[in-house]
Amino acid sequence: MLQGLYNNCHLCPRSCGANRNAGEKGFCGMTDRFVAARAALHMWEEPCISGRNGSGTVFFSGCTLGCVYCQNRNIALGLAGKEIPKERLVEIFFELADQGANNINLVTADHFIPGVAEAIKEAKKEGFSLPFLLNTGSYIHADTLKLLDGLVDIYLPDLKYIDPKTAGSFSHAPDYPEIAKAAIDEMVRQLRSRCGGQRIETVFNGQGIMQRGIIIRHLLLPGRVLEAKLIVKYLFEKYGDEVYLSLMNQYTPPADPAERIPKLARKVTEAEYRSLIGYAAELGVKNGFMQEGETADESFIPEFDGEGV
Repeated sequence: MLQGLYNNCHLCPRSCGANRNAGEKGFCGMTDRFVAARAALHMWEEPCISGRNGSGTVFFSGCTLGCVYCQNRNIALGLAGKEIPKERLVEIFFELADQGANNINLVTADHFIPGVAEAIKEAKKEGFSLPFLLNTGSYIHADTLKLLDGLVDIYLPDLKYIDPKTAGSFSHAPDYPEIAKAAIDEMVRQLRSRCGGQRIETVFNGQGIMQRGIIIRHLLLPGRVLEAKLIVKYLFEKYGDEVYLSLMNQYTPPADPAERIPKLARKVTEAEYRSLIGYAAELGVKNGFMQEGETADESFIPEFDGEGV
């Protein structure tokens, strides 16, 4: 049983050793029981993920990181969410499908991967056919991701930092770059394996909705254009057009000035974002997504009010 992996938990690089099966909470703030804050159609992912119908998104509570600029603080800290059994999670998958979801989008499920793997297997046994998508900050052991081999069709990972100093300052995780690179390598390996082992063959349906593939996200932070360019360069040189890149400008500082980090107290400027997009184009990136307009003034964060859970 995969449930045993919650004993002396080392699923993420924090390696806190909590016995989550016995009710102890790990660094993530969670025991072995699923806690979800929302399960509903989500319209604000990349166009090939949300489409017109929406992505069937399950937002899990807890987090293995600890970003000082967290945009989902209430659920990351476990301040919102409802405990549910595996059977209920499987029901939620089918309910979202009945609502017309394009896929099942598992957001910040990293610390629940053993249980998630079992839930996906159970759903597939019951005839579930929509693609499963893991939406992750990428601070996760590659070996943990192997539990999802053959179960996840689409990976939507972040590559937040390439500089350990930045990762340490902003997410208390100086090892983030090496961990995230290894995690993304494992995601790519899995999808290549499903395509014969040589190259990911990204698949879209007739409506342009992704059925298999990987989209690597980077949220541009104010004053971090050089690091963002290094991230784009690393990803393009390593994977070329085998993966899609999503470069985002939606960073929004906390509304309360007292909660703002000096280096991150402002939005990204148009010039900063234009510089990053221009650099990606100069490199030759073609498979990518960019955001237009004043996205930092929009709300991509839904109410975590327990809807659908």
